[in-house]
Amino acid sequence: MSEQTTGIRYSVVHNDEEQYSLWAEGRPLPAGWHRTEFSGGREECLAHIDAVWTDMRPRSLRVAMGEN
Repeated sequence: MSEQTTGIRYSVVHNDEEQYSLWAEGRPLPAGWHRTEFSGGREECLAHIDAVWTDMRPRSLRVAMGEN
């Protein structure tokens, strides 16, 4: 089923380790996850995540390696 037929909209979310995911709007977020300002259809959100999540390493690993 496509998003046009389901009508599901998503929010881009991230956690404290700066890892991203998408989450159906209106559903409560799991502990440790926060909404970003981006929302839309599934493909739009996935494209946004591809654009902003350029380093897949968790934040704690980057910090331990002396990086931002």
